[in-house]
Amino acid sequence: MFTGPIEDRLAIRELHETYGDGVVRIDADTWGSVWADDAHWNLMGMEVEGKAAIVQMWQGAMTNFEAVSFSCVPASIEVDGDTATSRVQTQEVMKQADGNTRVIGGLYDDKLAKIDGKWLYTSRVFKVVAEYNAQEG
Repeated sequence: MFTGPIEDRLAIRELHETYGDGVVRIDADTWGSVWADDAHWNLMGMEVEGKAAIVQMWQGAMTNFEAVSFSCVPASIEVDGDTATSRVQTQEVMKQADGNTRVIGGLYDDKLAKIDGKWLYTSRVFKVVAEYNAQEG
């Protein structure tokens, strides 16, 4: 469902797209810019607290990849004042450092807040919906 002011929904969509741009360029500054300082990230069951720890964990994880193609499609954005929730479908093609390729379809459940006039993630929960590993057939 999509509810709330269109300007806020557009800003949240652009936040999702900034996140994806940071992934594709493996740019920690861009990627990290979307998180609130006290954010929470659940990455397939691994819990990370605080923006600094989230960015540090992501930077370490990204050393496992030579390249990543990442796209996302908002499935829901619901704005209620200065807070919002969203659900985002993702498609990732990852060329691992070992040369293998993985393809993942995922889903994010998000909580967001408008902080100092800017929408940021306060919580992201990611789960894999489908995965294909070309090496496994």
